[in-house]
Amino acid sequence: MSDLQLQQALHNAMRDGLLPPGTEAPATDSRPWPVVLLIALGAWMAALPLLGVVGLLLGDFIEQGVGPYLVGVLLLAGAVVVLRADGLAVFVEQLALPALLVGALSLGFGLYRDIDPPAASALLSVLSVAVAAAVPRPWLRVLLGAAAALLFGLACMPRSWDAWFFSGHGRWWLVLHLLLVVWLAAGAAQARLAPRARALLETLRAGWLLATLAGLAFASGMTMLAGASLGDTGDLARLAWQSGRPLEWPMQALSTLLSLAAAAWAARQWPPLRQAWCAAAALVLAALAVLMPALGATLLALALSATAGRWRLAGAATVAAAWIVGAFYYALSWPLQDKALALLAAGALLGALAWWGWRGQHGAGAYAVLPSVGTRRARIGLAISLLAVLTAANLGIWQKERLIAEGQPVFVELAPVDPRSLMQGDYMALRFAIPRDVAEPAGGLLQATRPQVLARRDARGVATLHALPPGAAPLAGELLIELTPKDGNWVLVTDAWFFAEGEAERWQAARYGEFRVDGSGRALLVGLRGADLQPL
Repeated sequence: MSDLQLQQALHNAMRDGLLPPGTEAPATDSRPWPVVLLIALGAWMAALPLLGVVGLLLGDFIEQGVGPYLVGVLLLAGAVVVLRADGLAVFVEQLALPALLVGALSLGFGLYRDIDPPAASALLSVLSVAVAAAVPRPWLRVLLGAAAALLFGLACMPRSWDAWFFSGHGRWWLVLHLLLVVWLAAGAAQARLAPRARALLETLRAGWLLATLAGLAFASGMTMLAGASLGDTGDLARLAWQSGRPLEWPMQALSTLLSLAAAAWAARQWPPLRQAWCAAAALVLAALAVLMPALGATLLALALSATAGRWRLAGAATVAAAWIVGAFYYALSWPLQDKALALLAAGALLGALAWWGWRGQHGAGAYAVLPSVGTRRARIGLAISLLAVLTAANLGIWQKERLIAEGQPVFVELAPVDPRSLMQGDYMALRFAIPRDVAEPAGGLLQATRPQVLARRDARGVATLHALPPGAAPLAGELLIELTPKDGNWVLVTDAWFFAEGEAERWQAARYGEFRVDGSGRALLVGLRGADLQPL
């Protein structure tokens, strides 16, 4: 921002009452950001051991009676006083943050111990908003807004509604959409508030939306492009795409309506979008929202943020939408080829529509709604953005389909696992006998290349896995199989087999994993087999 723009922004803020008269621009901080980061790190390293010692000295007092409330209030009050001081040094500011965090945790311990968890979550959510109002730090208010959203969601989590209307995962979908409703309601009320209250609500809403978007992405499951490196996200994080099931259609219907509402709002705010090709693109996105219950809410947040000029929030919504589309790869009720065709069709349609709009506008049109970005670059960027996510997803699915069609079949015997973790809801824990020095290498996962194991097959195609001697090459009838990082170890492709709800009994008879392996060692688990290699 130039000096002229800064002065204009200050003038507008003082005119609207956001800043007191006579406010001057702060002096530019000449310290490099690495120096600031090291100062903050030093403050945390100094504060955490001190707080740990205090916790040990007051351990019995904190665990009993009013101890957690007294300690929590004192720490919160002290942190707020420090953070409200003018001209605060970075070191002192960062010292106050651990105290703020420990104070909130202490109060949370007492509240969750003494009252019902939903009520405790609601009180802590209100406390987060109150602390945000008392602390004049916009970035901290954003974090507190995110914390308030998380706690509000826990307070509103239904306990019995899912038994008659929503599935087990549907209650998370319900709570996340309730968070979106609160965000929308706060936005509608924001214009009628006093200027200072509007500024406070703006930062709180930003954190609230970021938490909601993160929840929508997380609840959709692990995305295709990150699943191999980040691993499974747990049974909590799977919104099942069960098209046609009576318990899922409300989720699909609302997702579709929210997607259409996002398109209508964008067209209302940006008149150049009121064109046939834009309407057709909106219909394609609405069709995707039918398949992805969390996509509609994310698209609505994207449209509202973009049209209001909140580009960082719009960027976060775009990332969340990309994550959700990638998570469609793990839709359990859809065959892989059907998912590939659905995404391929959507990508082809969006690409054709982008080309239509590009050719029809001749340098103006819909892209004129972004005058500060430029015309040609905006057209190119918008076209690439529309295609990038679906292209990446389709490329990954095409690679998997090719591996299934052309890879060599290999069967690997399942090793025993803890019976208590064998069946976990809608997935089965798997373990294959990998040589220990390969599965748990001395260097951990920090290797330039993924390790490979040598698979020796018998006449039935059942392979035994061996460590590959240095410099050795596979012989006839042998294959190299690349391992995958998971939870600090190397596993054979995966350590879980996902299945639709109600099919646990079917997979309990599994004794072998069925893989497809190509010439480079890439492998894919395509099924499970019984004791006689019979398909299950």
